[in-house]
Amino acid sequence: MRIPLNIKYKVNPAELKSEILQSMAKKNTVKTFERNLKVQKGELLVRKFERAKDEMIKDFLSLKVTQEIAGGPGALNMSGTLGGYGNLFSFIGFDMGDNPIDPIIKLLSQTKYRLSSMNTRGEMTMSIELPSKEDIFAVTPLPWAPGLSWAQRIEIGLSGLGMYLNTTSDKSRSGGGVQAEHQIRAGKFSNTPYISAFINKWRNKFQKLDKNISLK
Repeated sequence: MRIPLNIKYKVNPAELKSEILQSMAKKNTVKTFERNLKVQKGELLVRKFERAKDEMIKDFLSLKVTQEIAGGPGALNMSGTLGGYGNLFSFIGFDMGDNPIDPIIKLLSQTKYRLSSMNTRGEMTMSIELPSKEDIFAVTPLPWAPGLSWAQRIEIGLSGLGMYLNTTSDKSRSGGGVQAEHQIRAGKFSNTPYISAFINKWRNKFQKLDKNISLK
């Protein structure tokens, strides 16, 4: 369920006469605006949005949980969620060769914007559609419990660490861990901020895009 961010922009009135604003508002040429609107430092508004989206994806890829899962069954527990033992890929039980991060990257890549037409006061609204945490939870099912999200469980906890054995075995779906029949070690999964904090961070960043713009 994507909730758009609505950001209102206003062209610097000192640069445009009222009759020009009225003419532009009547023409309703949104595509022209997209090619010509600049933020304060001279960068095109469209390019600034695309750059922010690229930075968001790079930021997600730099998260320790993301890197650990993307690293597969041989990764280190850099997130600290397992007390340094094993790794999230094999503990969660992904199949060898899976790339659980891909669906999240696909959703983030679909972040888009829409500009409204300019009114006679030189105002317009940019609506940004960013995936919600619920969108991401919906595409990150646990391999052994499709009704649950592994991405959400990173935040609220996963059971079974005491029976997790980090070892290569033909019985391991991930190729790097198996579930023992009884508890073999002490330890508790350490919850850590992940998707919810990440989405909140980037909603705030997109809302802070320059509000004052000018025409090229």
